[in-house]
Amino acid sequence: MALPPPDPQFVLRGTSAAVHTLHFSCGGPEPDIPLLFSGSENGFIHVWNLKTHRVDTALDGHGRKSVCCVKTMGGKDRLLSQGRDQRICLWDLAEGRTSVTDSVFTEHVGFCRCSLLKVAQGRWLMAMAARSLEEVQILELPSKTSVCTLKPEVGAKLGMPMCLKLWQLSCGSQPVLLAGYEDGSVVLWNVSMGKALSRLICHQEPVMSLDFDSEKAKGISGSSEKVLSIWSLNEQQNLQVYKTHELVNAGISDITIRPDKKILATAGWDHRIRIFGWKKLKPLAVLDYHTATAHCVSFSDHSNSRDRLLAAGSRDQRISVWSIYAQA
Repeated sequence: MALPPPDPQFVLRGTSAAVHTLHFSCGGPEPDIPLLFSGSENGFIHVWNLKTHRVDTALDGHGRKSVCCVKTMGGKDRLLSQGRDQRICLWDLAEGRTSVTDSVFTEHVGFCRCSLLKVAQGRWLMAMAARSLEEVQILELPSKTSVCTLKPEVGAKLGMPMCLKLWQLSCGSQPVLLAGYEDGSVVLWNVSMGKALSRLICHQEPVMSLDFDSEKAKGISGSSEKVLSIWSLNEQQNLQVYKTHELVNAGISDITIRPDKKILATAGWDHRIRIFGWKKLKPLAVLDYHTATAHCVSFSDHSNSRDRLLAAGSRDQRISVWSIYAQA
């Protein structure tokens, strides 16, 4: 008989608003304190101390507009955040500072989170939805130099980009971008050439979230429908449908594959977090704690597998933190 799903290991309260994005920074050696960053609908970024389960710092840089993305950049002192104020902010948190050091005006009004890729020491690529509805802009950070603008072919009618994932096979190889669009398609872009390599219609509705496993050349996406789409990338750089998985309830807000590529988690409009084995998409657990839409899920980057955590943020203003299949 299957074991009942566990309760959260702990719950973080105090954001006073719906939680839209989560990001762990736990990879440092002792006595480095593991942290969880959360971005909320009220414009605040909270830095949670995972030893005390309390907020260490609250950052206010988006004019009370919802924060949809938070990422660290090579250590927990350098932070990137994106808000519905059409700004992407770079923060310096060293020595207790809470200052925005630079920002990029996106001119995009949608919900599309930017994507970051480290390409060299101190150098990053950032993909973000551009002012023109169907375009994606690639910038280099911290210089903010424009690398290219990815424009669909005339007549393609993809709609707005909804989710982005920059990746490369190995350090130094050509960066590529996977973008999910409003028309339900996923497009693979060659960033250096600025051109689309492959397009696959994965959903009937807009692609709400996607993640990609570059080792297996396999990705997964979700939409407002009751289906997860799993797709693969062949050696000719063509996207192909691998399989689909029917869900009990419609609506996926977020999908993330754990860094070890063994399991994945989805955040559902039905308030639930679902855990799957990544190899065969075998359902492993349904985590039923939240009382409103689950907006985001994130796995921790602990170096010791025993310490691994999963966090989920919800419209109910709570963050549930779970220790589940830590050594799966």
